[in-house]
This record gives sequence, structure tokens and C-alpha cells, in this order.
Amino acid sequence: MKVKIVKPTFEESYPLIKAEILKKKHKWTLTSLAWISYEDVSQIILLHIWKKWYQYDPTKPLSPWLSRIIHNQIKNLIRNNYSNYNRPCGKCAAAEGMDGCKIYVEQCDKCPLLADWIKRKQIAQFLKMPLFLDDHINEVSKIADNEENIPQDIIKVHVKMKEVLKPLEYKIYEGLFILNEDEKTVAKKVGYISNEKGRGPGYKQIFNIKRIIIEKVKKYLKNGEIDI
Repeated sequence: MKVKIVKPTFEESYPLIKAEILKKKHKWTLTSLAWISYEDVSQIILLHIWKKWYQYDPTKPLSPWLSRIIHNQIKNLIRNNYSNYNRPCGKCAAAEGMDGCKIYVEQCDKCPLLADWIKRKQIAQFLKMPLFLDDHINEVSKIADNEENIPQDIIKVHVKMKEVLKPLEYKIYEGLFILNEDEKTVAKKVGYISNEKGRGPGYKQIFNIKRIIIEKVKKYLKNGEIDI
């Protein structure tokens, strides 16, 4: 007689998931990024696992499945938060020394690749650079440790939003608030364009839908329809 294997719920597996995420902490090498700590990374990975939970095959060990997802997510986050904004000179065969160039003598905007980077990505790299705050450590040490409650509460909000948002609204919600994608990326995913000079694709549409989403979250929290 074949024994039926019961798939554990995400909530039942939560302690193991947290332990597996902690094991990979050493893989997060961007410790100098001021705006994102490993706790932030942990929450992003946790939410990603929750979204992918339906893919887990209970006939196979859970730890290797979790390990692969966590490893891939850390690689993606490192790429998205750092590598995408690097100067093209770092991977260019013509680069010499710190600022030299075999073609243009020095690394400058005469190079079309570097000129494009300066125009479109340089400001993004500046925004990703660490900002040192003398008192930051002291401020953080005073914050109450509510880590264990945060993931469950966030997941409850996400579940409710999946129920009440329209398909397009949820796709934008997912991109902005679950996958941590920027508005331009989300707009392109849903096929928005923009004819306004200096504005990203779908600027107005994303702005309006984002406002609607936030209002709905506030409404359901205020009415006690999300149990947190």
C-alpha cells in the first residue's frame, strides 16, 4: 500500500526555512550597502519562498530545495543591486589601469558605452553607495526585536492583496512590494509606455495604481480585515 505523503505548510516549515536562510548569510557580500541589511535580504528571500511554496515536492528533502532557492535569490539581489550599475569599463578589454583606455587614452564620455552609462546609470550607482551615519549603530540597537512577527504579518498582507486586487493591480503590487523592483521595471513588465519627456514608462499609471494599492492596504488594516 502506497503511503500518502502530506505536504507541510509554509507556517509549519518556518523554523527550518529561517535556519536555512541564516546558513547562507555569509553569501551576502554587499555589507557596505547602507540601504539594505541582511535582515532585509532575509525578508525578501522569505517572501520569495512563500510565493514558490506550491512548487515544493514533499517526496523530496526540503533543505536542498530551500538551499537552491536561497542561493539563487542572493545571487540575483547582488546582481540587481550592484553589478547592473557598474561602469562598463570594468568588463572592457580596452581598459587599462585605474582610468586608462587603449582606445580613448582615458576612460571618458568619448566612448559610447561609457557615455551611455553616465547618462542612464551613473546616478543609480551613486544611490547604491553606502551612506555612513555616526549614530546609526546606536539607533539600530535601540529598536525592539520584533523579527519573528514581521514575516507572518507581511505574508498575511500579501495574501489579502492577492484576493482583493485586480490582476493588473496585483502584478504591479507584486513587482513593487514583493520583488522589490523599481517602477520602471514594473511598468515595462505590464506594457506601459510614456510620451512625457524625462518620465519613465507608465509614470502616471504606476503612480495612480500605487496610490490605489496603498489606500486598499490601509483600509483593510483599519477595518481589521487583515489579522496582524
